[in-house]
Amino acid sequence: MCKKMKLLVLSCCAPCSCAVLHKLVQEEVDVTVYFYNPNIFPSEEYRKRMDEQKRICAHFQLNFVEGPYEPEVWKKAVKGLENEPERGERCSKCFYLRLKQASDYARKHNFDAFTSVLGVSRYKNLSQVNEAARRVWMEGGKPYLAKNWRKGGLEELRRALIAELKLYQQSYCGCQYSKEQNEKNRKNC
Repeated sequence: MCKKMKLLVLSCCAPCSCAVLHKLVQEEVDVTVYFYNPNIFPSEEYRKRMDEQKRICAHFQLNFVEGPYEPEVWKKAVKGLENEPERGERCSKCFYLRLKQASDYARKHNFDAFTSVLGVSRYKNLSQVNEAARRVWMEGGKPYLAKNWRKGGLEELRRALIAELKLYQQSYCGCQYSKEQNEKNRKNC
């Protein structure tokens, strides 16, 4: 009898994770969702996204782990990159920080591998996420399952699940700087 893969999934939000989690449950993978998002601003938004992630985990009967909420650690990691555009160097540093934390958690808790849904949104660069994950893995982290979670009908499933489960959808990636840019863009429309 084959042992189930024990997989840690770093999630940024319920809308990005719902289809992936659905697929992994169908494949009978032993999934734990890890919510480590020190980038999310303000703390009320963090709480809203975390609560939705917990709701999705309960829906799929999955384990949920909240990592520490450390906005000061995130700000230090991206210091000097405040004016970078979405998909710029600030995002690379942010991905690295979060993936490193997930890898460390996966190693300490004996997961076989870890993955993330950080590249699910069309607003994110999947290659950038995978490069940060590759760096973490090469530095001695846990193996990273690099998947394009947008393919194979998952984008359509994601949209259907968002509607069916009435998931809260945010209007910006999560960080203070993307929020400010989003608000600025709305004013210019």
